[in-house]
Amino acid sequence: MEPVSGLNPQTGKTDRRKLPSWVAPTLGYVVAAASLFWVFHGVDLKRVAHDFTSIDWRYVTAAVILDLSVYLCHGWRWKVLLTPVARVPFWRAVQAVYIGLFANEILPLRTGEVIRCYLLAHWTRFPVSIAISSAAVERVVDGIWLVVALLITTAFVPLPKYLVDAAWILGGGVLVAAGILAVIIFHKHHAHSVVRQSRWGAVLLHVVEGLHEMGREKTLIGSAAISLLYLILQIVPVWALMQGYGQDLSIWAASAVLVILRLGTVIPNAPGNVGSFQFFCVVSLGLFGIDKTTAVGFSFVVWSVLTLPLLLGGFLAVLLTGLNFQEIRRRAHASLHHAKPPVLKSE
Repeated sequence: MEPVSGLNPQTGKTDRRKLPSWVAPTLGYVVAAASLFWVFHGVDLKRVAHDFTSIDWRYVTAAVILDLSVYLCHGWRWKVLLTPVARVPFWRAVQAVYIGLFANEILPLRTGEVIRCYLLAHWTRFPVSIAISSAAVERVVDGIWLVVALLITTAFVPLPKYLVDAAWILGGGVLVAAGILAVIIFHKHHAHSVVRQSRWGAVLLHVVEGLHEMGREKTLIGSAAISLLYLILQIVPVWALMQGYGQDLSIWAASAVLVILRLGTVIPNAPGNVGSFQFFCVVSLGLFGIDKTTAVGFSFVVWSVLTLPLLLGGFLAVLLTGLNFQEIRRRAHASLHHAKPPVLKSE
């Protein structure tokens, strides 16, 4: 008698079929190719090349400097958030951020988040589960500020109803995530009783303990304030590039473009968000009356300024570790399967 398909003869249980590992990256590349096809369709490439020759490079230089400061701010916020849990050197946090973002740019599916969390946990000798939970807190706080920024922007710039609706939907999702974090932070015992039932209970207990420590009022307020600065430092370079590209748009238009770019590329796709970045940049600029040819040229200028310095900085940060990048990646993924009890910093 033939065995039942998917049935494990040793356990007698049906094995869960997993999608092949190539499926998700392939979908990302397909989306990128389709996006680029739409972006370049009907565009006057000669005018794009001519527009490049008239860029005011003073604004580009300012944008590069401001964008590099974003990663310093990111490292600072991470250090502040982890202060109740571990003593994190500022430059180690910045180095981990650079390497993680570098990985996001060259690898699909944003595996850089795991890599940066592993590196900081390894360097400061605390569990990677705590680092990952701190990254989750960062994302929730960033989501809150993104929603706030978009809603404030709508008061100054008339945006389509679907964007406003999307902001409210995102806001609802962020509130749910924030509510879950609040329960973990302020009702630790209830969270313990829930996670103990999970097969990942040992790891999740460490996460609960870490989130509870990071949830101190001073820590949350400090990291939230730095997160606001973090968002502003992302908006201003976009505005500076608009001025350098000869587009006299307001800071609120830059805010709208940045928020749409962040929302549009939140789903993991091709490395460097190639294709989807240009697509959402062109779409967002079209809301302000910018023609497609001009918008396409601008989208590649913005992408270059936000990506190329990061690739260089990330490459140098990897070199400073003395490790091969593939080895870092392998260790990071292996660390997810080896959780250890957290050693919290003494008062």
